[in-house]
Amino acid sequence: MLLDQDQCYRALRTHDARFDGRFFVGVATTGIYCRPVCTARTPHQRNCRFFPSAAAAEAGGFRPCLRCRPELAPGYAVVDANRRLAQAAAGLIEDGRLTDARLPDLADTLGVTDRHLRRVFQDEFGVAPVEYAQTQRLLLAKRLLTDTDMAVLEVAMASGFASLRRFNHLFRERYRMTPAELRHRAPAREPVGTLAFELAFRPPYDWEAMLSFLERRAIPGVEAVAAGRYLRTLHVQHRGKRHAGWLQAALSRRRSALHVTVSASLAAVLPAVLSRAKHLFDLACRPDEIAAVLGPLAAARPGLRLPGAVDGFEVAVRAILGQQVTVRAAATIAARFVGAFGEPFETPHAALDRLFPEAAAIAVRDPGEIAALGIIATRARAIVALAREIDAGRLRLEPTAPLEDTIAALEALPGVGPWTAQYIAMRALAWPDAFPHPDVAVLKAMAERMAPRALVTAETWRPWRAYAVLHLWKSLETPT
Repeated sequence: MLLDQDQCYRALRTHDARFDGRFFVGVATTGIYCRPVCTARTPHQRNCRFFPSAAAAEAGGFRPCLRCRPELAPGYAVVDANRRLAQAAAGLIEDGRLTDARLPDLADTLGVTDRHLRRVFQDEFGVAPVEYAQTQRLLLAKRLLTDTDMAVLEVAMASGFASLRRFNHLFRERYRMTPAELRHRAPAREPVGTLAFELAFRPPYDWEAMLSFLERRAIPGVEAVAAGRYLRTLHVQHRGKRHAGWLQAALSRRRSALHVTVSASLAAVLPAVLSRAKHLFDLACRPDEIAAVLGPLAAARPGLRLPGAVDGFEVAVRAILGQQVTVRAAATIAARFVGAFGEPFETPHAALDRLFPEAAAIAVRDPGEIAALGIIATRARAIVALAREIDAGRLRLEPTAPLEDTIAALEALPGVGPWTAQYIAMRALAWPDAFPHPDVAVLKAMAERMAPRALVTAETWRPWRAYAVLHLWKSLETPT
């Protein structure tokens, strides 16, 4: 990523939030790097060095600012192929994939050579993937030391370090203080049993619309929306073991961020959990870029976000169950599905007592068992076929999956057509240009009868057609 020094400095002087996470500034006189929104005194331009990522700043010898906390900077959405590849790799790294795998394994997951991945990653972030991974582990450790009451050894393990000795050495070398010294400076922390984080976003953020979307589709026992908060159960597979727990999200009262609370039972898989939370709530969105393309369509709700997923299989099952029925009917059917096949799970929240079933559990089922719940036989067969493909590793439903190949694989499944595949791409793959068609509600909102003509009109909304769909759906809701 090429950075214009003058433009970066102008953004720094004005503390322009639109550039938060787009670059970082290292100050030669202090040896510290900051976000462009940092409230510290603006340094002279001659003392500034600008970097495309926190990892690049740290590779340049700078340590993170304790005031603006670079680890809280939001990510940014991309659609360009090489940048999408680099971002996909970064997402996997943030998900902890390099902790247990080598770079060639990561490249193989993304369908490219490790040499190509290194080149694209270096161009985008200014450092090699391994250096980026090390910075992500250290920044997560810094966050855990500051924001939680976890023991230092637990922090080291949760951040992906193989040993406490290695963690202490790298932390002191990079940040010029020990983990214990940083912990001593930290304010009062969350009680043991929960872990709390502030996940930043670029305003505006239409939290009301996000909650409305999730609440209308909520599966009792798995999800709940109450008093401006979203709660749900989830499970994560890591090193052959399943970790189950819950998370809660609400708007932060202090900054442009979501306050996310995670159960301590998920401490060992925090990188994956936080990655999924960012995906679910679309925290990498650039609302200014989207509004510039959608124009009047986005004017009423410029902060509308694209709801993602904590589990691609779950979203895909919901999409299949929701074929040609209302949102309310789909939620009712999904509740029966979870009641039959989901696992009971105890939480401190009365509304949460069940886990959505894993693909492996459904892959061994006979479609007739699912059809017995009142689900159309073709959809029951589609769900089992989907589960078997995912369980066998032939299909991945996550933002880093190859887009075209995944959509083609979905459409090859029995009972899965273009609408279902595009809806899954929109939510599970986080593809901002997905366009579920032919969608009756979209056609109605566009005052269009013919799906081909709607596709032509939608061309003007590229590459943000998925956001256009959300605005069209929202325009049909009755004001309350």
